[in-house]
Amino acid sequence: MTTTSTVTITPPQLQQPPQTLELSLDSRIHNLTRHGFLFGKKLAASMSPLLHDVVYQGLGLNWGQLRLDSDDMDMFLNLVKDPKFYGASVTMPNKVAIIPHLDYLTPECRDVGACNTLFLRDDPNTPGRRLLCGANTDVIGVRESFVQNVPNADIYENRPAMVVGGGGAARSAVYALHKYLKTTKIYLVNRDPSEVEAVMSECKERGYGDKLVYVESVEQAEKLEGPGAIVACIPDFAPATESEKTVRRIIEVMLEKGHKGAMLEMCYNPSPFTALGAIAEKEGWQVILGTEAMIWQGIEQDKYWTGREASELPVAQVKEAIAARLVQLSKK
Repeated sequence: MTTTSTVTITPPQLQQPPQTLELSLDSRIHNLTRHGFLFGKKLAASMSPLLHDVVYQGLGLNWGQLRLDSDDMDMFLNLVKDPKFYGASVTMPNKVAIIPHLDYLTPECRDVGACNTLFLRDDPNTPGRRLLCGANTDVIGVRESFVQNVPNADIYENRPAMVVGGGGAARSAVYALHKYLKTTKIYLVNRDPSEVEAVMSECKERGYGDKLVYVESVEQAEKLEGPGAIVACIPDFAPATESEKTVRRIIEVMLEKGHKGAMLEMCYNPSPFTALGAIAEKEGWQVILGTEAMIWQGIEQDKYWTGREASELPVAQVKEAIAARLVQLSKK
C-alpha cells in the first residue's frame, strides 16, 4: 500500500515567487506516478488518504493522496498545475472558497454551494489545457449511507426527514434527502436560528427550499409527524447552553415517536459511537455510522479520478480498512 505522507510547505518568508513555488516532499512521493491532495485544516485524524490508498492499491495504481494542511488558495492553485496532479479532496475551510476558481461545477456542487472534490477534464476548446472541475460527493455519501444500509426504503421514503445542524454537511444532507430519498418535508433543527435562516434562504434561492420546516421548540416537535430519516451533523458534545439543550430534547421527542426509522450520525471523529447514536439505538432506531458516508463519498471521488465505476473499485477492502482503523482508535 502507498504510504501516506505529509506536505511540508516552505515558510512564506523563504518562498520563491508563485511561479517557482517549491513543494518539499519525501522520496516516496517523488516516486508516485500521480498524486492528489487532501486540502484543508486540522487533517491529522482524517481517514481520507487511507481510503484512497486502499483503492489505488486494489487497482494496481502507484498513486497517493497527500495531506495539505493549509487554507492558502493561491499556493494550492499553483500546486494543481503539476502534470502529475489528478485531483483533490477539499475540506473545511476551503469548500466554499475554492468555487470561484473552478471552470465547471456539477449540479450537486452548484446547488449545495460547496465543493469537496476537485477533478480534471480536458478543455475541448483549448488542446493541452486542463479544466478544474468541482463536485460535491458528500451528497452521494449521505444518499448511499441510506440506500446501502437500510433494506426497506419504505422506512424513510414518502415521509418527513430531519437534519440536525447548519453547516456544510447539513446543506449536503438537505440536498440528498430532497433529490434522492423521496422525503415529503425536511425538519431543520439547530441551536443557531441565523444558521437555519441562511440554509433555508440558500435552498429556496437554488430551487429546493419549499420542503424545509424550521423546528424551533419542543412543543412544535411534539405536534409534528415523526421522521423516517435523520441526519445528524453536529459534534459529539454534551449540550451545555439552553439552546443546545432544546436541540437535544427536540431530537429525543422525534426519536420517541411511534415510527422508527434510520439515523445517519455524520460525526465520526474522534469516534463514530456518539451519545446521540446511543439514544437513537435505545429508542429502536437503526443507526448508520458516519464512516459509511465517508466511504461512499470517497468511492464517488475515485470514480471521478480513476474513470472507473463503483463496481470496479475495491469497496469491500475499503470497508475492511476503515473498520480496522476504527478498532485501532477505540484502543487508544
